[in-house]
This record gives sequence, structure tokens and C-alpha cells, in this order.
Amino acid sequence: MTQPTDAIVPVSPAGTQAITKEEVLFEGKPALVHSLSALVIAILTLGLALIYFYFKRGGTTYKITTQRVVIDSGIFSKKMEQLDLYRINDFVIERPFSQRVMGTGNIRLSTFDKTTPVVLLEAMKTDVVALYETMRVAVETLKQHRNVRMVDYEQGANDPGAPGL
Repeated sequence: MTQPTDAIVPVSPAGTQAITKEEVLFEGKPALVHSLSALVIAILTLGLALIYFYFKRGGTTYKITTQRVVIDSGIFSKKMEQLDLYRINDFVIERPFSQRVMGTGNIRLSTFDKTTPVVLLEAMKTDVVALYETMRVAVETLKQHRNVRMVDYEQGANDPGAPGL
């Protein structure tokens, strides 16, 4: 059994890294005590809240590689979601004060995937800004390798499909 690692592996921005070789950028579980308020609740309930927090995180494991994001969740029944990195459209880094104090953060991914248009990676025990930078480079490298282009269509007043005045 391998131990989860919270290390962030940098990806070469020039795309010199072999695309066929998949490397793990992050692997780990959401933090059990993810925020300052969760810590206070755990202390006030003499640790009983930790049982609730354990079941709330639902056996979730995040694995982010240079090609995909894999979310494995469930305690008794397991569910695995996979998102190819080239389908990611936008990143939002969320680091509320109570999470920054505990060293956790969230990453919200907007995607072109029809089944999961928004993927939320919650309570990650790592430097989410550094992970975002590493993921951003990996996403752009993969998009270039696959020749994926994003086309943004905006309807203007002169467009034939625009609503009438």
C-alpha cells in the first residue's frame, strides 16, 4: 500500500515533459479538521465532532496528475470521477481565513465536461496556489499537445441570432 503524498511536482512550462508519462502532482485526502471553526467545534464537543467530520468527507481521495483529476469517494459504496485536464476551462482558488489558518484551501474547476461542469476540490491540505500554478501549466501543455482551442462566441447587436431591439 502506498502512502499518499502531499508534494507538488512542477511541470515544465515549455512542454518538454513527455506527455505520455503521467506524473502525480498531488495525492491526498481532504483535511479532517479543515477550518478554524471546525477545530473549535471539535474541541467543544470533546472530539465527538471528528466522527461527523470523518463521515462527512466520505472517504474522499484526490489524485491530480499531469493528465487528469481523479476523485474517489465513498465509504461503503465507492464512486470514481475522472476529469481530463485538457477539459478544464477555468480555476478559482478559495482560501477563506479560517482555512488559511489551518493550512487548507479549495480549488473550483470550471470544465467543458458535460457530466461535471464544475468540480470542487475541498479542504486540500497543500499550498493550493502552488498546486494551481502547476495544474495551469499542465492544462496548457496538454491543450497544446492535443490541439485544443477554446472559442468564445459572443452575441452582439449586429448578430443575426441576437434578440430584437
